[in-house]
Amino acid sequence: MKFLHSMIRTSDPEATERFYTQGLGLKALKKTDYPAGRFTLYFYGEGDHMPMVEITHNWDAREYSSGDQFGHLAFETPNIFQACAQLQKLGVDILRPPRDGYMAFIKDPNGISIELLQAGEALAPIEPWESMQNQGSW
Repeated sequence: MKFLHSMIRTSDPEATERFYTQGLGLKALKKTDYPAGRFTLYFYGEGDHMPMVEITHNWDAREYSSGDQFGHLAFETPNIFQACAQLQKLGVDILRPPRDGYMAFIKDPNGISIELLQAGEALAPIEPWESMQNQGSW
């Protein structure tokens, strides 16, 4: 696995950008607006292909507490299906299975959300993950 990013929510993206760029010296690497979801994602880091901080700004006014401000850790894996199968063998619940061959979500023993992402292009869907989507259980 390769650590990719951690995600934090903010209600003040301008102050957050100043903190990460001017305060910590990170580069603003990417900004993407998602009008349908009403949020913007900002990525800060030392450079491409390095671990980053993802900042999520939901456009609707909201204050965050320390309980819901932290989002998730993200890891890249060479084979998302094998990674999820191995995690299941260890007793880890796959909360969002890799039915698309690209993304899955699990939680660590402390309840921290972990996003798993397929390195490169998405893999072709395979059983049992594909059937979980068709059954509507996910």
